[in-house]
Amino acid sequence: MKHAKTGGRRRAVLVGVTAAVVAGAVGITATAFAGSTSLSDNFEDGDTAGWSKSGGSWSVVTDGSKALRQSDAASALARQFAGDGDWTDYTLTAEVRAVTLSGSSATAGIAARAGGAHQFERLVLAPGAARLEEVKGSAVTVLGSLTLASAATGFHTLRLDVEGGTVTGYVDGAKVGSGSAKLTKGRVGLITTSAAASFDDVSVTALAGAPATSSPAARATATASPTPTKTATAAPTTASPTPTKTATATATATPTAAATSWPKPVSTTTLTATKAVTGTFDGGNVEFIGGGALGDGGQDEGQDPLFQLADGATLANVIIGAPAADGVHCAGTCTLKNVWWLDVGEDAATFKGTAASQTMTVDGGGAMHASDKVFQHNGPGTFVIKNFQATDIGKLYRSCGNCSKQFARKVQISNVTVTAPVKTLAGINPNLGDTATITGATIIGGKSTNVCALFKGVTSGEPTETSNVPDGVACIATGITLK
Repeated sequence: MKHAKTGGRRRAVLVGVTAAVVAGAVGITATAFAGSTSLSDNFEDGDTAGWSKSGGSWSVVTDGSKALRQSDAASALARQFAGDGDWTDYTLTAEVRAVTLSGSSATAGIAARAGGAHQFERLVLAPGAARLEEVKGSAVTVLGSLTLASAATGFHTLRLDVEGGTVTGYVDGAKVGSGSAKLTKGRVGLITTSAAASFDDVSVTALAGAPATSSPAARATATASPTPTKTATAAPTTASPTPTKTATATATATPTAAATSWPKPVSTTTLTATKAVTGTFDGGNVEFIGGGALGDGGQDEGQDPLFQLADGATLANVIIGAPAADGVHCAGTCTLKNVWWLDVGEDAATFKGTAASQTMTVDGGGAMHASDKVFQHNGPGTFVIKNFQATDIGKLYRSCGNCSKQFARKVQISNVTVTAPVKTLAGINPNLGDTATITGATIIGGKSTNVCALFKGVTSGEPTETSNVPDGVACIATGITLK
């Protein structure tokens, strides 16, 4: 039974370096000593500072006490990562409660030695069971399982030990299994697949100091009713605010509403190498996922795409699942017609090429769960996005802020619907000659600062944001509806 917490903020990380670091005014406080590994978070501060989201809809809610909730049960893979990529041997524990846990693919749990968004050791609750698994891209290896009739009810204490070449998992003090760990180092994570769940009392300790079991004294009554202290299961904080519109965000258009359902794939194909497209490729609503070198789930900028479109090529009726690698690359003028991304990898699509006359057109389709960008514009030319929808994204479009060779770029966005969380529809560099024209966009749960972000673009280092609203010159936005 989840115990009530009496403390306030309790969040610290110790990583294996020799300097002391404070990560921002709030969030993770890291004090580093050589060879030390430690983290704790009970979310009583009410935020997720220090965590890095990849997919899903996350917020801090009251679930007995404060807890981190992933509320989108439709998300195929939702993750929050924290810690240091060089951590090796440690114990990770967390309190996990499945809010919805149904269907053969539904899981909720914790991950260790995460080297990417799709590469980690994990211990999860599943319908009627707990499982210990190793995930490497699209390959999932079950290392152990334990029947757990109460998996979908109440909070459970999950513990992962990773030491050398071995990973061991426990639930409520009972061993789930142990197996060979091929992954050697990485961060920790909280994870759901096709499920909603609450997470609390996350703790990481160097394995040398790990306790024999992970059942705290306050959980001595583990056989008691696992119902949380306070019933708050039906109130994830996802209500849509009603912001005030600015003069540059006038509600004059009537964009198409967000689709109530996305296309269901007729089958799934795994690509272990980039598929080159010349002419037109119609996928017939087949889902494509990455495997092999394309399946590690990393977030590296330089990774290969699933599809490489030649100048003049068209990609149509394709569903891109997870892992998605670097999505789609266009080498010149190209068209993406009704292409859907279920879980964006690094980027959904990247426009390259060298001609100022080239145009990349995205017509129809949609994207979900892009922790950073959906569309990346690296080459010159014009990027057109129309009749598109997106949910849970960072930026819908971004003109490269620090490419070694920069260009004046144009983006035209029309008839799009984006559901928060979202940072901005368009990020551009006016100092480099970029322009954005946005005509007819609906932002559900959005505000005026989610429309256009202006940056000072550079050729090295990091760009500086100069404004987060349309200026009416470089970024002109009309027909914006904020719901």
